[in-house]
Amino acid sequence: MRVTVHETVAAFDTAAAPLYAADPVRHTIGLTVLDGLREGGHSAALLLTVAHRGAVVGALLQESGWPAVVSALPPRFAAAAAERVEAGLSAVNGPVAEAEAFAAAYSAGTGAATEVAMRMRLFRLVTLIPPTCVPGAARVATDADVDLLVDWTAAFTVEAVQALDPPKDPRPVVVESMRRGAGYLLWEVDGVPVAFAGARRPMGPMSRVGPVYTPPESRGRGYGTAVTAAATAWACAAGARDVVLFTDLTNPVSNAIYPRIGYRPVLDALELRFTPHA
Repeated sequence: MRVTVHETVAAFDTAAAPLYAADPVRHTIGLTVLDGLREGGHSAALLLTVAHRGAVVGALLQESGWPAVVSALPPRFAAAAAERVEAGLSAVNGPVAEAEAFAAAYSAGTGAATEVAMRMRLFRLVTLIPPTCVPGAARVATDADVDLLVDWTAAFTVEAVQALDPPKDPRPVVVESMRRGAGYLLWEVDGVPVAFAGARRPMGPMSRVGPVYTPPESRGRGYGTAVTAAATAWACAAGARDVVLFTDLTNPVSNAIYPRIGYRPVLDALELRFTPHA
């Protein structure tokens, strides 16, 4: 077995891309991170592959400031990979078995304590069933809507995101996402926006929907469900064969509404945070 820490995105991409491409749904986060690194707008903190009998069988990647992603690192290779990761790793994200195996190995080697930051469920669209009888209509956001999207993204981040250090100003993220072809859908009632949902531009066959946000004063009327369906339809029209989204398992509302519009569970995932022992 050989564990390689890659110095360049290109070298990691050459070695690991086939792993991610083999299951775009499972590796939706990894593909998003890798896409950003390829574009050069994001910096890599850690790029690691595991080879066994001449074939690459595992991969871990981390964008600076975000958790390491281990969806492509099978549990049986977690210990070997963890030995090559220096102390100070902030968090890990991935399917439950992969995240727990790596966290256990990393904690055993560094003495870091582990805590659950978020429990998630990955859903995949089977057949879109748009809701009916929700007043209003969807439209694609334009540059004129950036201020609103920034404000609502900031509110969503405060309310729902457990990231270690989420961006204090989401404007660069929103602007860059739109530049790179993401779709932001606004649901409007009488011309007034009441909810929004984003959908990433398809990467190969896959697009991921999110964030989805409805301001508190507009909740309970189906707008979030309707705009999620609209963003899903946008992703399909943009060429995605697989459309996915994550929910927070502590939020019973989101875990109930997405199956109603055609999403089905694929796997459960964890974000685990590391803290030094006192």
